Amino acid sequence: MAAKKKIEYTEDKIKTLSSLEHIRLRTGMYIGRTGSGAHYDDGIYILVKEVIDNGIDEFIMGHGDRINVSIEDDMVTIRDFGRGIPLGKVVDCVSKINTGAKYNDDVFQFSVGLNGVGTKAVNALSTYFLVRSHRDGKFVEAEFERGNLVREEKGKTKEPNGTFVAFSPDPDIFKKYKFNTDHLARRLRFYAYLNPQLKIWFNGELYHCKGGLLDLIRDESQYEKIYPPFHYTDKTLEFAFTHTNRFSEEYYSFVNGQFTSDGGTHLSAFREGLLRGINDYASKKFSGDDVREGVLGAVAIRLKEPIFESQTKNKLGNSEIRSDLVAQISQAVSDSLHRNTAEAKKLISKIEETQKLRKELNSVKKLARERSKSVSIRIPQLKDCKHNYNRAKNKGLESQIFITEGQSAAGSLVSCRDANTQAIFTLKGKPLNVCDLKRDALYKNVETYNLMRALNIEENIDNLRYNHVILATDADVDGLHIRNLMITFFLRFFEGLVRNGHLKILETPLFRVRNKKETIYCYSEEERKNALKKLGRGAEITRFKGLGEISPGEFKDFISKENMRLSQVNVHGDHSIPEILSFYMGKNSPDRRDFIMDNLVLDAEMLN
Repeated sequence: MAAKKKIEYTEDKIKTLSSLEHIRLRTGMYIGRTGSGAHYDDGIYILVKEVIDNGIDEFIMGHGDRINVSIEDDMVTIRDFGRGIPLGKVVDCVSKINTGAKYNDDVFQFSVGLNGVGTKAVNALSTYFLVRSHRDGKFVEAEFERGNLVREEKGKTKEPNGTFVAFSPDPDIFKKYKFNTDHLARRLRFYAYLNPQLKIWFNGELYHCKGGLLDLIRDESQYEKIYPPFHYTDKTLEFAFTHTNRFSEEYYSFVNGQFTSDGGTHLSAFREGLLRGINDYASKKFSGDDVREGVLGAVAIRLKEPIFESQTKNKLGNSEIRSDLVAQISQAVSDSLHRNTAEAKKLISKIEETQKLRKELNSVKKLARERSKSVSIRIPQLKDCKHNYNRAKNKGLESQIFITEGQSAAGSLVSCRDANTQAIFTLKGKPLNVCDLKRDALYKNVETYNLMRALNIEENIDNLRYNHVILATDADVDGLHIRNLMITFFLRFFEGLVRNGHLKILETPLFRVRNKKETIYCYSEEERKNALKKLGRGAEITRFKGLGEISPGEFKDFISKENMRLSQVNVHGDHSIPEILSFYMGKNSPDRRDFIMDNLVLDAEMLN
């Protein structure tokens, strides 16, 4: 055995990085995930947010009521009309960590950016970054490349006070990124809801709101509200809520104008305060599940020293505020119900109906469990993996489950999967169309009940067993129908699983084009044509009709970490899920028939 090479630990091994070099080296510490722009919390949107936050803080302090945002190709420009950065500190404020006015409560009392990092991270992670501060007839402009100052200019200006920033994210850090304007528009709408009277212009479109969170509740969810939303606001707390007929609860939470996608102390306090306030008003002891099913709520607080559980500020961790916040919310909810008895009556009626249905459902669940035990203790259609997902402990992030149909496809997957992280659930045929069914139908149907058991979502999605739920169906008509039935199942009863980014579709090749020297797998007609050009006319073309036709050796490559192609199932905030499901998956209707005829596409191979 060869002796280990000794490495000396001396002074010359110690490295000192500049603050911006450290940001580039340890990007995740500062902005969380990098991503490609497909997810709402991907890094490129955090960069935009960090710059806008400065303008929001200025507005909160009474300086400037307008922010202009534009994105063209990969260049982002943001202009606020606040006081402008003090001219002698422009370069330091965008390049030196822990430099800024937000450590001073006299300047910013309820600031979003409290870590002195935000704009510096934008600078460090951009190929090009420009900042220009206008202040009392003078300006300072500084230009950077990957965090390095390349030009500084000073002079006089007629521009109104404020700060202009332009930047282009670095493609070496954000691989193949692309801005999704829907994600940006959603973030800007949130800013508008939380800051009435602020005007935000994005690529020429105005985002402006006067009703605060009440407008958010009315605009962001297309579900029918059972009663007009209740709304409460004071200097440091605002909330609004109503009930819908959906099965899950949905919340929007904010701290100092910052959307906290993972909630935290303020959201848990809101949920508990809501329960206590309703029980106090009704003199009942409703369960949390009965009260919160179908709740659509939003809560925003202002806090001098927020403690976030991550650098990206997605979750609030100030546990010391919880008890006071619960008491304040509980009292406000109870008072609101006493003042609005007609709406309160509808709320209590909704909760009592949910309570009744839950008791009936529990009986159905009990029968389903007894039935499954009599058949098998284990789930017969599941081939589990070794490492499961645990969101609370941030473990098993790579865990996957393929939901496929038929033994031939499952056989190929089983023989080539990574048993550490890849599980398989095999459907025995076309699953139940649950579009117009109630929840109890899921427990009465063996297939859907076993699927819920496999995913560990019988009660809710909190203990989801796999981070990636992947639909692996054939690319033919039957396969696409099964895919749609499964998407309907998740959207109808487990919408949060979809909204949280867990549901994916496995893209499998439609063609194999090969000659004696090379094999190319093609996922579209366009890729097939390009492969033929490359390999020549004599190349052999194979059309895969189903997953079962793909050999285990080939399948192993398609589902490998390096080569697997997945498409995420997304839900856009401005889409009404009940209406969409009813149109495409509900009972046959003339409207759907007309839509199919107007959009009919014929397969050339079928015509031949």
